[in-house]
Amino acid sequence: MGAIDLNADLGETVDGMPTADDAAMFAVISSASIACGGHAGDERSMREAVARAAAHDVAVGAHPSYPDPANFGRAPMAIAAADLRVEVAGQLRTLAAAGADIRYVKPHGALYHAVSVDAEQARAMAEAVAELAGLLGRAVPILGMPGEITRAAGAAGLPFVVEAFLDRGYLPSGGLVPRGRPGAVLDDAAAAAERAIRLARSGEVVAVDGSVLEVAAASLCLHGDSPAAVAMGRAVREALDAAGLIVRSPW
Repeated sequence: MGAIDLNADLGETVDGMPTADDAAMFAVISSASIACGGHAGDERSMREAVARAAAHDVAVGAHPSYPDPANFGRAPMAIAAADLRVEVAGQLRTLAAAGADIRYVKPHGALYHAVSVDAEQARAMAEAVAELAGLLGRAVPILGMPGEITRAAGAAGLPFVVEAFLDRGYLPSGGLVPRGRPGAVLDDAAAAAERAIRLARSGEVVAVDGSVLEVAAASLCLHGDSPAAVAMGRAVREALDAAGLIVRSPW
């Protein structure tokens, strides 16, 4: 039987209020990317997320972002590479101090997209993760979409793991449909489950124009703050289980 990782972005509280049903999502996933305070999250939410992960045998990943809670980390930011490295490294240390055994790092929002195309920001991200790896005494993979970050991770001696999205629309180029445009965010549980099976079995995803893209993903992502996240998560997990695919963290 094949195996696939199912991850969700969780612990994303804003002013102490959760943006997702973390309790329900932890029950269906195998990896959780936990907000580190840049776009969302605080010490309490981090500790709660770490405890939930342990209770459900879910691997903990760090989800650092631009320091931009006002825009939930989803707006581009002009920031010097040196400053970005310090910022990301600080967020990773904050999550570790909350008791997290960080198994991987996944950038959030606008930073996620920036490091796929911006070599300097990709290098800053990789260097911050390498710093964490040095403190932990083991390699810490970076999770994301291929691009500059793939090369930066390799240069820093870090594994890079490709993920695919179950709740976001894909452009024919392989990028994601920008938020705010038609087809950017998906909320159909049955469609998400069908996409998960196709990605896990064939490494394919259908773009918004109907073209078929090859995506060799080892992890499938659902955004926890989506209104339909829980329904999609349950449908995806049930479909993967029914198909005989093992939902398991690779970390």
